[in-house]
Amino acid sequence: MSLKDRLGRLTGESRKPARPDPRQDTISDLRRKIDEVMNRRDRLVRSDPASSRRPGMPLEEAVTGEEVVTDRGRFFFSRSRMEETDRHGHALIRDLALIDMGGVGILAGSDAFTGFSPEDALFMDTETTGLAGGTGTFPFLIGLGWFESGTFVTCQLFARDFPEEAPMLAYLQELAADRKFLVSFNGRAYDLNLLTARFILNRQRDTLSGMPHLDLLHPGRRLLRHRMDNARLVTIEACVLGLERDGDVPGWEIPQRYFEWLRRRDGRLMEDVFRHNRFDIVSMASLLKHLTDLVGCGANPEGLHHGDVLAAARLHHERGDLLSARSLYEGILLSPDREVSLAARRSLSLIHKRAGAWEEAALIWDAMLSQDPYDPFAAEELAKYHEHRRHDYGRAAMIVRTVLEGCSSLSDEERNAFEHRLHRLAFKASSR
Repeated sequence: MSLKDRLGRLTGESRKPARPDPRQDTISDLRRKIDEVMNRRDRLVRSDPASSRRPGMPLEEAVTGEEVVTDRGRFFFSRSRMEETDRHGHALIRDLALIDMGGVGILAGSDAFTGFSPEDALFMDTETTGLAGGTGTFPFLIGLGWFESGTFVTCQLFARDFPEEAPMLAYLQELAADRKFLVSFNGRAYDLNLLTARFILNRQRDTLSGMPHLDLLHPGRRLLRHRMDNARLVTIEACVLGLERDGDVPGWEIPQRYFEWLRRRDGRLMEDVFRHNRFDIVSMASLLKHLTDLVGCGANPEGLHHGDVLAAARLHHERGDLLSARSLYEGILLSPDREVSLAARRSLSLIHKRAGAWEEAALIWDAMLSQDPYDPFAAEELAKYHEHRRHDYGRAAMIVRTVLEGCSSLSDEERNAFEHRLHRLAFKASSR
């Protein structure tokens, strides 16, 4: 063996490269991916170096509130009140309190709210350490709201550390005991299930899950989604309620704010989170008022978006409340929005038809054809009316022939159906 080879063996070097270890490559790749994730996380949550060196501000100086001491322990509690003349977007607080409870039952599709008043409502929203749910998700801030003599009270319960959860949950149930039903936004799928799990973990009886519950996400999506990109509460605020959140902390940042709070105990980290949560609570009250106004506006939709009224009419229609549906459809028959007007006329005519009010239905179909002689829906329905009710085969044939000759947008199926009807009408006319 040469001297060079001996030196190579002593130093661990070799003339031939060592055979690569696949396991080492896998480990290196995993380390690289972990580094990328951690670097991306650090970029998202990295605090201002100057602010991190500042002494932390006490929570009581950043957020109006105080420590509550109970026999189970202590936690932080904040309470605020909006007066009757305070404004939230388009609405005054005193107007938000005028919620029609019949409309609440319609939105929920339940009669469980019968006999309740707006002051029986408990609006609820939580801020948590994540959106995954399960026992590892911690609800560190629970926001509550209710109407009280025309004003709106907001209470926020904050666990400054994990051991404060038990007293916070117990106090939550004390506050909820004075209310009769819950209102949330996506609370049925998330907040309430999470709190139920936390009650179990803390060996406390869950009194919230047994309360009647209106989750505003579902009727909000049903009635308003047609004119928005999504049905998030912040989107509804901007598009419907007349609200813009200036400087609001984004929801994805809130869990990290809490973890930073646990590390630094700086109240400034939580100030925006409390404001965000309080805004959510009041917006839920505003949204509830708007939605109940929609489903109960009847034939007077003044000030309301006609597309929303159409959606409300369809909700009544599908649930079998034809009287309310008819009233809402009638209110938008002359809407300047042509699509809304057409949809309302079609649906109202079918209500009349199924009720046997043929003359009322025929008047609507006639009006539709006077504006558009090639409307396939109105033409088919009016032709049926003249054929089967009036036995005026000539009039029916004329309507069908007009559509066949002038409507270029008929599908093959529609065209075949109209041609078949025309042949049948010709045969009936010749057999007289």
